[in-house]
Amino acid sequence: MPRRLQPRGAGTKGPPATTAAASEAASRPHPSASGDPPAAAKPLLRWDEVPDDFVECFILSGYRRLPCTAQECLASVLKPTNETLNFWTHFIPLLLFLSKFCRLFFLSGRDVPFHHPWLLPLWCYASGVLLTFAMSCTAHVFSCLSLRLRAAFFYLDYASISYYGFGSTVAYYYYLLPGLSLLDARVMTPYVQQSLGWHVDCTGLIAAYRALVLPVAFVLAVACTVACCKSRTDWCSYPFALRTFVFIMPLSMACPIMLESWLFDLRGENPTLFVHFYRRYFWLVVAAFFNVSKIPERIQPGLFDIIGHSHQLFHIFTFLSIYDQVYYVEEGLRQFLKAPPAAPTFSGTVGYMLLLVLCLGLVIKKFLNSSEFSSKK
Repeated sequence: MPRRLQPRGAGTKGPPATTAAASEAASRPHPSASGDPPAAAKPLLRWDEVPDDFVECFILSGYRRLPCTAQECLASVLKPTNETLNFWTHFIPLLLFLSKFCRLFFLSGRDVPFHHPWLLPLWCYASGVLLTFAMSCTAHVFSCLSLRLRAAFFYLDYASISYYGFGSTVAYYYYLLPGLSLLDARVMTPYVQQSLGWHVDCTGLIAAYRALVLPVAFVLAVACTVACCKSRTDWCSYPFALRTFVFIMPLSMACPIMLESWLFDLRGENPTLFVHFYRRYFWLVVAAFFNVSKIPERIQPGLFDIIGHSHQLFHIFTFLSIYDQVYYVEEGLRQFLKAPPAAPTFSGTVGYMLLLVLCLGLVIKKFLNSSEFSSKK
């Protein structure tokens, strides 16, 4: 296998000559200035014809030219390149979720209007889902405008995933957690006393947890974005593993649901939540496997360059996981609307999301001011 196609951290880097080749490729005159044929007629490139930072592990062909114009990038979504299905496997889900949330907000037949405070957590969650798919589509389409813009788009992609993760926590906090016996002191205090023999009043502990859920999730969202942006630099030997790990961290906010299923009869009390919750995490484990292992292209480099490589499979299973999540968040909303414990506040929902956008913007600005760029998704 060519040395440049080994994963980062495998003990080798490209030969010195490839650095010069990368500089030469990046400094070529733009096609429009040299009278080259239009984008539709341009041949795709192999891994050794593009800058090193543009090469993906075990993907040998199907690369677009760098730099491309925005028009050429858009035209490429209808051509068989190694980014085409990366786009479509998130663009089609984007349209599906957009339709789903439009029905939830405007066509659901509820007495609650779309601007009611009870729906603020759903707005936060919906914006996170739609943004993460939209940003992924944008990053994959326009990643060959330039190396700097490629890095910028993927920084934004990481930030959108963190934004989505925090939006999920907001929805959990208001729609799902209040219905758990685990977070009801009237249930947990006698349970702990009977099961463990501890004479402990759980009221304070549960109150502390409720107070810390959103602040801790906020800090995790910012920290995960920082770690993923740093993973694009040369110091990181295993960027895919690092990014997969740090994006699992915010999912720890769902631990109460898992504990509820272990300690109480969640399957009997809320079968919808039980089934879709665990199926979601099964899809996430499968998605993480493909994202880290780079299978199947690792087994047969070149065979899956256009169709079937790991990033496309990662997209598909990520979509399935969010599909299940939307299902049980919607069910949680229905239960919440039957007897809302307290109206969500603007500052505790949208206010948090706006503050997160500001913090993530500062993180991205910091990394864009650095001179190190790497293209590994």
